Amino acid sequence: MAKQSSKMLKITLVRSPIGNTERHKATLRALGLHRLGQEVEKEDSPSIRGMLSKVNHLVKIEVQEEK
Repeated sequence: MAKQSSKMLKITLVRSPIGNTERHKATLRALGLHRLGQEVEKEDSPSIRGMLSKVNHLVKIEVQEEK
């Protein structure tokens, strides 16, 4: 079975969650984002994509190919 190259997502918090709902804040914490400008890398999956769709106005997403 051939090994697939999985995509990684580089997620950066670019806007403050202040003034947003508690659900948005909890989603950011679950993604591992705490400070403005902080970056995390997550493996691309439907669950991560769903979380990002809820807070897309607060984050910047870059797709990176895993080697």
